[in-house]
Amino acid sequence: MVNVDGDGDVAVRGSSWYQRMSAHVAHLQGQLNKFVALRVQAGGISAADEEIVAKVKAHLNAARTALQGPEGKKIRRRMSGAPADRALANMHEAEVALLRIAPKGELRNKGFYALSHARLHLGRDEELPRRLEAVLYRGADADPAPGTRELAAITLHAAYQAEEAERARVRSFTQMVVCAAGVMWVLAVALGVWAAQNYHVAEIFCFPADREVKGSERVCPLGNSAGSADVFFLEFIGMLAAAVAGAVSLKDVRGTAGPYHVATGLIILRLPVGALLAAGGILLMSGEFFPGLTRLDTPTQVIAWGFAFGILQESVTRAVDRQGRSLLDNIKGPGSESAPPSNSGPDTGGPASGRGAAAPTVEPPGGPAAAPADEPGDSPGSRFRRGRRGRPGRRGRPDGRERCD
Repeated sequence: MVNVDGDGDVAVRGSSWYQRMSAHVAHLQGQLNKFVALRVQAGGISAADEEIVAKVKAHLNAARTALQGPEGKKIRRRMSGAPADRALANMHEAEVALLRIAPKGELRNKGFYALSHARLHLGRDEELPRRLEAVLYRGADADPAPGTRELAAITLHAAYQAEEAERARVRSFTQMVVCAAGVMWVLAVALGVWAAQNYHVAEIFCFPADREVKGSERVCPLGNSAGSADVFFLEFIGMLAAAVAGAVSLKDVRGTAGPYHVATGLIILRLPVGALLAAGGILLMSGEFFPGLTRLDTPTQVIAWGFAFGILQESVTRAVDRQGRSLLDNIKGPGSESAPPSNSGPDTGGPASGRGAAAPTVEPPGGPAAAPADEPGDSPGSRFRRGRRGRPGRRGRPDGRERCD
């Protein structure tokens, strides 16, 4: 990575997430430099603002350190996503601190920026977004009310905390998937090595041969007798089937803008699961666990059933896929499906709020659901029949209720 600006932020090499975050750090550094220059032109920086400026610089330096990191651990760092989370947390804190020293002329726009993030990550019914919304829309041409700056900073901080929690859940899930895949790989390799070293372990994956076939006593994955490579080959067939099923499942995979390799981890998890299911399925058939499937006549049939069991891993990993997609969907951003619609006014709860207000209803004279007036000589039966006219599919009742035919 080669930095090309004086602050060491703008890079010309690196991964996509490194480029995005480095660009955002450079943007925040530019904001800080501008705010400090404006304060100096206005007569100087107060001691309180100097403390905030120092904290912003510390957070930006911490973000740079997390993004650069040691050169020898790039692959592990990219897979874990921890450096991105550390950099993002420091950038968020720096942005909140910058809001506290922003010029008064930019405070309203900064407040709307905080409000948009709050709507994404906190929801519309939270108290902080509602208060900030009411303050920002109250007197658009007047100066911000006292306390608006701190309210906007607190709201933005709460929104960023919620976003970091969403990302932390995805990173934790990715780590669990990778750890589970590692354990499965160890088990699959251990089973293959055990069967290669112990003839009796390999023999339990064989089937008794048909008595009419002379010169053959057993039907094994690679021949008529148990061999050291039988289980390894069976597991390879299971992994091959899992890879095919995983390739088909990619049609439902949605990418993510963060360094969270959820889809990659799920594909890696499928391979050892397919290997173990292929071996386990043949073991169950050899043990006559399935009624009617107690004997396979040729090694090809053994391998074919191993492939089928490898495909069946999709039913095991499908629930994990759903959990991963759910966590990715929870990471909200501008333009995402879960983002609330934009609005042009505060939510006052009335019909003129511009959003969320129901259209006014016009009630007929006499109040809602007024019953037709009685005519002279009406009987209860005639009123009942007249109430049914014009209402196909529904049956009226004398007490005013209705029920479906």
